[in-house]
Amino acid sequence: MNLDMRVVALRETDGVESRVAVTPQSAARLVELGAAVGVETGIGTHIRRSDNEYSAAGASIGSRAGLLAEADLLLAVRPPSQETVAALRPGAVVASFLDPFFNPRLVAQLASAGISALCMELIPRTTYAQKMDALSSQASLAGYAAVIAAAQRSIKAFPMMSTPAGTIAPARVFVIGAGVAGLQAIATAKRLGARVEAYDTRPVVKEQVQSLGARFVEIDVGETGQTEQGYAKELSEEQLARQREQMAKVCAGADVIITTAQVFGRRAPRIVDAAMVAGMKPGSVIVDMAASSGGNVEGTEAGREVVTANGVTIMGPANLPADVALDASQMYASNLYLLVEHAWDKDAGGLKLDTSDDIVDACLLTHGGVVRDERVRAVVEREASS
Repeated sequence: MNLDMRVVALRETDGVESRVAVTPQSAARLVELGAAVGVETGIGTHIRRSDNEYSAAGASIGSRAGLLAEADLLLAVRPPSQETVAALRPGAVVASFLDPFFNPRLVAQLASAGISALCMELIPRTTYAQKMDALSSQASLAGYAAVIAAAQRSIKAFPMMSTPAGTIAPARVFVIGAGVAGLQAIATAKRLGARVEAYDTRPVVKEQVQSLGARFVEIDVGETGQTEQGYAKELSEEQLARQREQMAKVCAGADVIITTAQVFGRRAPRIVDAAMVAGMKPGSVIVDMAASSGGNVEGTEAGREVVTANGVTIMGPANLPADVALDASQMYASNLYLLVEHAWDKDAGGLKLDTSDDIVDACLLTHGGVVRDERVRAVVEREASS
């Protein structure tokens, strides 16, 4: 077997990141595909996987500097640092989450350095590309982790319980947003025995919500819909005001609220305002899953927990998938492997970045010294001119 392409993965240096881009299982699959795989010493520490397990899978273990110097393809979870990009050779490829709309300087650096970047956020939401859709795989686990975090902070038990001392009513959980994360949050809360209500601006998801045993909250905000990628369309300020007015009653009765609303490429919409939080019961818990992109809840602080004057805990988790790092890593590493496999040219022994391929064309953010995505390029140009 001709091992021409050097695929490497490093330990994530972000303090809140415990996921990895390559697991021993995915390393073995990459080697079988025809890649020479190298990983940084101790890469599997947070998911309890030893260097010996990686070696047994066919990967070599090396230092960060050495691996970067020889990398043809760098697989990563978080956007690479400027120092990491500078250490890569021109012509190398990076496949990672890049948060491109909020990292214009990094995108510009990748382009100017001659790095081809496969942006995992830009994987198209098509049936064929679903197996590579890392946003969805991680959002599903985040929805689960959000409910578990809420259950740990709540002063109320989730399931109904009949005891000699009396009956305990189930916790009331309100999930705002019924995308991948929201649906998993609904399913998890139901498994824990809670009474679950959910709302989404897209009426098309009503049946999915009901199929999970939750009540779909009907709120009239006028004409709504979803984008071609399946995301909810952004509401106008007038629609958001109408939504908050009708939603306040549901929030007041909830013991737990999970908010999941995000708009791709923009700051998260403000859905729950201070008046709605003030109307909630003392001891209630809110988990704002959009905290890292601005937050759905007034008062959210990314990476922190805030207790309001009326005793409501607002959680702004920075990285929920990392709470279940092993499974999150396995799913993400599989997403990456399947993307690599899709673009692999067996005859050449490496990646073929064929822009006539719909998936490669959609997620190939930088290539040949240019930013290929028009939307991101506009953001980069605005940053450069400011």
